[in-house]
Amino acid sequence: MSKNSTLWSDAIYRLSRNKAAMFGAFILLILIVCAVLAPWIAPYSYSFQNLELGASPPSTDHILGTDVLGRDLLSRILYGARISLLVGFVATGVALIIGVSWGIVAGYSGGRVDSIMMRIVDILYGLPFIIFIILLMVIFGRNLWLLFGAIGAVEWLTMARIVRGQVITLKNQEFVMAAKAMGVSNLSMFRKHLFPNILGPIAVYATLTIPQVMLLEGFLSFLGLGIQPPMSSWGTLIKDGVESMEEYSWLLIYPGITFTITLFALNFFGDGLRDALDPKTTDN
Repeated sequence: MSKNSTLWSDAIYRLSRNKAAMFGAFILLILIVCAVLAPWIAPYSYSFQNLELGASPPSTDHILGTDVLGRDLLSRILYGARISLLVGFVATGVALIIGVSWGIVAGYSGGRVDSIMMRIVDILYGLPFIIFIILLMVIFGRNLWLLFGAIGAVEWLTMARIVRGQVITLKNQEFVMAAKAMGVSNLSMFRKHLFPNILGPIAVYATLTIPQVMLLEGFLSFLGLGIQPPMSSWGTLIKDGVESMEEYSWLLIYPGITFTITLFALNFFGDGLRDALDPKTTDN
């Protein structure tokens, strides 16, 4: 690589050479495009019902079959991608903003500040998340964006611990101590020394959090707190499929396959992103 290359240009170069990561990115791109174009490429509306047809296996008219209300499963998977990917990315973004900020401040400050902040995290860990979300719904009313924010506000705790541990390790490294001795400001310390070294673990955890919050949304929908009918997400489709898997197995198989492919794609891309963003990585 050129001597004038930056962290980001080096990372893009290494990421582009990782075939598994590129495959995962390609799959994610296809899923995002399908979600955005769902109203145009779905053969039916997500709410269109044919009660006379009921649950029917895959056919020429309904490629993936229909559910118990006669709704086209392919259409509901395409529309469900919009909800699942949106809740995945938005809630994960909220979790990252809160968790990364909290972990950096706690880890870099140390001492009493670190102790108080992490005790707060421990207390929040002990609280049932469902109670927190119910309280938000009661106080602010049922809202889709509030649901996304509430899930993100629950998932930030693990990220805070991960980032704190990384920062504590890094701040005792020689290059950080040397920068402190040279009078580097805290902002510059974070931008030039800490953030590039913790970006890899953050990226990997983010790719693991996305499918996790998708399942969490499905659980909330099962309790009546999430996505409401006739709208659907992959989580609600899988939940419905589990309830009728013995009679209508396709209702579980196809949403499950879609979610599994998404999970693998995120893992492949996350692993490649971790390696690409690791400043210690060198090319052979």
